[in-house]
Amino acid sequence: MSHLNTNIRYLRKQKNLTQEQLAQQIGIKRAMVGAYEEGRAEPKLTTLQHFCQFFKIRMDQLVLRDLTTQKAEAEADIEGQKLRILPVMVSKDDDKELATMVPVKASAGYLNGYGDADFVGALPRFALPFPELPQDRTYRMFQIRGDSMLPVPPGAYIISEYVQDWHNIRNEECYILITRDEGVVYKRVINNMNEGQLLLKSDNPDYEAYTVPVGRIVEVWKAVGVISFELPNPERQPGLPQITSLLAELKKDVEMLKSPPAPQRGES
Repeated sequence: MSHLNTNIRYLRKQKNLTQEQLAQQIGIKRAMVGAYEEGRAEPKLTTLQHFCQFFKIRMDQLVLRDLTTQKAEAEADIEGQKLRILPVMVSKDDDKELATMVPVKASAGYLNGYGDADFVGALPRFALPFPELPQDRTYRMFQIRGDSMLPVPPGAYIISEYVQDWHNIRNEECYILITRDEGVVYKRVINNMNEGQLLLKSDNPDYEAYTVPVGRIVEVWKAVGVISFELPNPERQPGLPQITSLLAELKKDVEMLKSPPAPQRGES
């Protein structure tokens, strides 16, 4: 399995280089560095050799070894005391922090670019106009796919607040987690930090719960709201009138069962 894209990004960030600066060192265009890091393209052999010479690493290590996880599980930064790179965007007019949107089509690239200012800066961003949301927090909107969290439909956007200390994850509440194995995941969470893991549950009973080691988690965002453009369907989601009618029919059936049977003709 190739780890080339994540390794290039990891090594670049270790040297505190932007994609443009790395591209100049390797002698390629900045767009190609972005394509390599997102897995949209693979470098030619000569370019690979230039990467190896610059990073002083063997080619088999660059391509086949996951350099990002060598110490990740042993040194999981649960409390956020170490440096976590969280690029944020601000408005030009008043320097207020803007919320970044991560649509489904960008989810795959987000695992590689979550700490990259170039990647995050290219995502849609805007000010959230909701008075219910405190303005001193960092927010991101993640579009979800699949039906594992019904009744929240596929394609809905989850408004999420950044969680720095993972000890603050509350049981049975919903979170967006960025994991090294699945990327963007939206689940209900059970906090088992004492055992070094989280239990992830789906609201759709067709999906089984599973655990994720904290060393495989890179970001946690608490869900605070949902935006969906799929309007409720009364035929699939009975409203109050339908429920009232069903209860009335059930009450009638129960009363009939309680009533003694009418005497048959000829019985005394």
